[in-house]
Amino acid sequence: MCGILAVLGCSDDSQAKRVRVLELSRRLKHRGPDWSGLYQHGDNYLSHQRLAIIDPASGDQPLFNEDQTIVVTVNGEIYNHEELRKRLTAAGHKFRTGSDCDVIAHLYEEHGEDFVDMLDGMFSFVLLDTRNNTYIAARDAIGITSLYIGWGLDGSVWISSELKGLNDDCEHFEVFPPGHLYSSKTGGFKRWYNPLWFAETIPSTPYDPLVLRCAFENAVIKRLMTDVPFGVLLSGGLDSSLVASITARYLAGTKAAKQWGAQLHSFCVGLEGSPDLKAAREVADYLGTVHHEFHFTVQDGIDAIEDVIYHIETYDVTTIRASTPMFLMSRKIKSLGVKMVISGEGSDEIFGGYLYFHKAPNKEEFHQETCRKIKALHQYDCLRANKSTSAWGLEARVPFLDKEFINVAMSIDPEAKMINMDQKRIEKWVLRRAFEDEEHPYLPKHILYRQKEQFSDGVGYSWIDGLKAHAELHVTDKMMLHAEHIFPHNTPVTKEAYYYRMIFERFFPQNSAKLTVPGGASIACSTAKAIEWDASWSNNLDPSGRAALGVHNAAYKKNMGPVGQVKLGPNIIDNVPRMMDISASELVIQG
Repeated sequence: MCGILAVLGCSDDSQAKRVRVLELSRRLKHRGPDWSGLYQHGDNYLSHQRLAIIDPASGDQPLFNEDQTIVVTVNGEIYNHEELRKRLTAAGHKFRTGSDCDVIAHLYEEHGEDFVDMLDGMFSFVLLDTRNNTYIAARDAIGITSLYIGWGLDGSVWISSELKGLNDDCEHFEVFPPGHLYSSKTGGFKRWYNPLWFAETIPSTPYDPLVLRCAFENAVIKRLMTDVPFGVLLSGGLDSSLVASITARYLAGTKAAKQWGAQLHSFCVGLEGSPDLKAAREVADYLGTVHHEFHFTVQDGIDAIEDVIYHIETYDVTTIRASTPMFLMSRKIKSLGVKMVISGEGSDEIFGGYLYFHKAPNKEEFHQETCRKIKALHQYDCLRANKSTSAWGLEARVPFLDKEFINVAMSIDPEAKMINMDQKRIEKWVLRRAFEDEEHPYLPKHILYRQKEQFSDGVGYSWIDGLKAHAELHVTDKMMLHAEHIFPHNTPVTKEAYYYRMIFERFFPQNSAKLTVPGGASIACSTAKAIEWDASWSNNLDPSGRAALGVHNAAYKKNMGPVGQVKLGPNIIDNVPRMMDISASELVIQG
């Protein structure tokens, strides 16, 4: 990931203003420690902090077209850049660098503002056309890369990868919406990403496991494009294990393997003895990766909370809980010389993998909820993955959020995605079934059917308990009594939430800042739909996955044996004892 900052139409082309833009851009240096650049055209400034992944030697930004009349600053990766480059070269364009982002200025020359959907990748960019002093800014389809927009009292427009680049100098600022383009010609946004599923109409394409498998393999393979050392994040759960398996399977024939070796490196973080560490080690041993296991203590995590909130720029409890271990792990990964990792975010949103989806009453509501979850990813998991890693100059790529893969996965009749315990179809069954291969298995069967674990739980159950205990020491009952007056917007309802909010507002006191963070009750990463589907959950609003364990108790109780034994089919997970508080001796695996 890189850091971009643009100040456009600020009515000030003085040296003092240039110095200020440089000062603000340096706040983003953690995102791009390899090089920095600033382009000024009158009262327009485009700055860039570079993390060099493709063409490290010559791909410094901002980037230009042939006659330098079009300038662009980009954060992201364009996976189809070689195909686009060939087409543009045939049309007479000449390129200055081998950077994947070099195609953007030339696509604009060729197609005007209507080129963004041609880009296959994750990106945020600002493009200035000096010929008529107009500009556009755009963000990728799902919001994998972070981006904000602000407005100054002088009429200026500010675009920044993070809040900290603009919050002190703008009268108002907000999240730049994913899948949108902002044009100075109209002074507003338009949505360039308009897939069929976006309207939340119910799809009807029959489920084909091989089509789904092929689409996801392609999504992973295209993300092996790199000129620097890389690895995979591996928690041992289904999503990260599939990413690691496919990467290991196809790495040997890539340019990356020729440069850095064909043996894949994998990374996991957790408290000593945590579920994730054990599960990840098992998967790593099966795949033969060079596995790196990082331990942290509850105190290590608590000590990092302020840094995490400063970098993640949110006060959302779930996001902070999960971001802290990832933030600590990213620092360790970067210390090994690795600059890019592939991760498993997005699967649970696409396939209804969260525990509360057990309660979806019908396929219509199931599908509409997955649509809502994907649309909100930029405020939660994408934000966590992007900023936790970027804090240390590490890039995270997320194949589950590949545009083409999402189109395939979201066109499946949602009846196939529905959880049906009578038919032994647990959450994300369609994804698990797609990667069943008896001749050349991607993963052992018990791993392929391992059940969902919240990341903040998987790193070690005492992590969340430790956070709550720490918040108890810093937030009194009296403080909570007046919370709605101190924080009238998104009023914290727990001491942990109150503690995070105090830290956030110390770093970002502006009213605009607090409005960038979503609110509302959450059960196990749910939306308000969880409460509608099961009103009893309104009595337990902790966002941890533990809040929905009753789902599993109810689902598996049907299979209880005559002496209290739980009978599970061959495709059910091996860690139900931990999830259901049942001892291993009480389990009988059938099949």
